[in-house]
Amino acid sequence: MNYVKTAMLLAVLTAIFVALGGLVGGQTGMLFAFILALGMNFFSYWNSDKMVLRMYGAHEVDERSAPEYYGIVRDLAQRAGLPMPRVYIMDSPQPNAFATGRNPSHAAVCASTGLLQALNRDEIAGVMAHELAHIKNHDTLTMTIAAAIGGAISMLAQYMQFGMMFGGGNRDGNSGPGVIGSLVAILVAPLAAMLVQMAISRSREYVADHNGAEISGRPLSLASALEKIQGYAHRIPNEEAEAAPATAHMFIINPLLGRGMDNLFSTHPNTENRIAALEALARQMGQTARPRDDDEGFGAGEGPWSAGARRTSSGPWG
Repeated sequence: MNYVKTAMLLAVLTAIFVALGGLVGGQTGMLFAFILALGMNFFSYWNSDKMVLRMYGAHEVDERSAPEYYGIVRDLAQRAGLPMPRVYIMDSPQPNAFATGRNPSHAAVCASTGLLQALNRDEIAGVMAHELAHIKNHDTLTMTIAAAIGGAISMLAQYMQFGMMFGGGNRDGNSGPGVIGSLVAILVAPLAAMLVQMAISRSREYVADHNGAEISGRPLSLASALEKIQGYAHRIPNEEAEAAPATAHMFIINPLLGRGMDNLFSTHPNTENRIAALEALARQMGQTARPRDDDEGFGAGEGPWSAGARRTSSGPWG
């Protein structure tokens, strides 16, 4: 049922895009938008990982450049029965992470430098297990295509706003969609796209939390990580995400600071509810104590490249 729901949500995004094309250019605009939406879906299928990783300036690491971080992902992928994904780091002070790729054989995981510095080893493992669960559940393709089409809808609505300001006509020689039609498109279409993206993310995050906790075997470590990331995310900006809010649903925690329209929508479930669900799962697994930063692994603020001792701020690749 999750896959049926996801397909329906993607169809809604495409329909919104086509409807906007109709307002801009009549039947010709609808046909053009439909072809463009199909093209975006096809392009996103083959290039979703490259698109997002390039957008965030992420660079690939390996066992030599980031042995501990890479090792965490490798061990978890083996536990999950997944092919080894490519491993990336994005240079951002905000602790966060995401996964991308069209299928488990062509997947990538990416953590920020802020996440590797702020969390201990078990918490990092919990976050990476969550991202691997997205890969295993084939969520990454859906989420990336939704980001691509949602971003295109927002761009088209901005184009319509610009056209309305300067009184442009449409491709069929008519007077255009009119002020009311343009206002509806400008206001409703991006909001509808955001609502659809929100539904995609919320329906998947709880599943990824649960499956990720099963992969790592430590749901309380993931709960602790979510709590820390949530606290940092509201104080430390992620400039790339702020510039491309249509990608916010891909992250484990909403990376947006809540400026302007961000306050009206949330692409993720309530973090407290996610933590409560993980704590309930931990009780079922016979685990009751929250992990401490001085438990096995790295202490708070020590990245997974430190090999047991704090290093300089050169990062996991230095």
